[in-house]
Amino acid sequence: MRPFIFGTLFVVVILNWLWPLPLALPVKLAAVVLIVMAALYHQWCRLSSGSVFTPEMPRPLIILFNWAFGALMFVTLGQLLVDIVAALIALVQWHGIVIGTAPRVGVGVVAAFLSALGVWNAIRVPPVRHETVFIPGLAPVFDGYRITQLTDLHITRLFPRRWAEEVVARTNAIGADLIVVTGDFIDGSVAMRRDDVAPLSQLKAPDGVIACPGNHEYFFDYREWMQHLATLGFHMLLNTHCVITRAGASLVVAGVTDRSAGRHGEARPDLAAALAGRPADAPVILLDHQPGEARQAAERGVSLQLSGHTHGGMLYGLDRMVARGNNGFVSRRYEIGAMTLYVGNGTGIWPGFALRLGRPSEITCFHLKSA
Repeated sequence: MRPFIFGTLFVVVILNWLWPLPLALPVKLAAVVLIVMAALYHQWCRLSSGSVFTPEMPRPLIILFNWAFGALMFVTLGQLLVDIVAALIALVQWHGIVIGTAPRVGVGVVAAFLSALGVWNAIRVPPVRHETVFIPGLAPVFDGYRITQLTDLHITRLFPRRWAEEVVARTNAIGADLIVVTGDFIDGSVAMRRDDVAPLSQLKAPDGVIACPGNHEYFFDYREWMQHLATLGFHMLLNTHCVITRAGASLVVAGVTDRSAGRHGEARPDLAAALAGRPADAPVILLDHQPGEARQAAERGVSLQLSGHTHGGMLYGLDRMVARGNNGFVSRRYEIGAMTLYVGNGTGIWPGFALRLGRPSEITCFHLKSA
């Protein structure tokens, strides 16, 4: 699939967009080299670190690569659209297909702008989004209880220590009762990311900081990461739960491992084990990195499921494809029977495709209300 995508970028951008432009041959050849280098971005990531998931390059270079890769994608789509329109005009007017220089230049300008906007949206420190959720059976003492969710931080060279410090400061300023992180903390080993994740130890809430793992933790020394995150103050829920009490009333927070765990020789997600022994009359909030099994959670009486993983689909339109791989769940809020599912768009994003248009990043604060 990947060679096909790269091949399409090469053919459309070089032959159908670049080559017809009235540029000198040396300029065109230099542009061809740059286009090929940008299209092979993920190969450079692999060469830099041994993994396509973690580009070990200077941050400005990662930003530049993401902008160039995004621009190639938008040029491909834009030029195909121009070709279709030109073909339709030629068919209606019954003459040959003619595409002038102006449409090609326009495609390039628009593609460069959209890609720049997409990268900026992806790498900024996200704003705080507030959601009110009605919880059946929530005790009055928990009415107004606030939970802040971070998800898909993907701390890397693209989202380094300085970015993490700003996220922590913005999160702590909310003053929520509980902070949760629904996986994909990092890309890279503990040795590579130790300094960049250190600010996460400053996340503070009265009822602590609770988390579940994402699939990317399994790509990089999963057990070492679970131990290290625990030393940073995270209560990792691995197919288990904890109980928060107020004046004799209870609220259960459960967490499961990721669906990819079995492929890495680790414990698969087990919701039954996570809920075993919980107070029977207490509402359950479930942390599950991937949203695909939400209907099963609803059937087991979960009141609120918090997930991530999809990055909201990243781009408007692309989100429909991402939804297909997650049982229809891709961005923000869904009501499944008596359960609310919230799929966070992500606080960060995978540095291999750091673009967002129409699917902004977020830090999300949930205000629980008695139903």
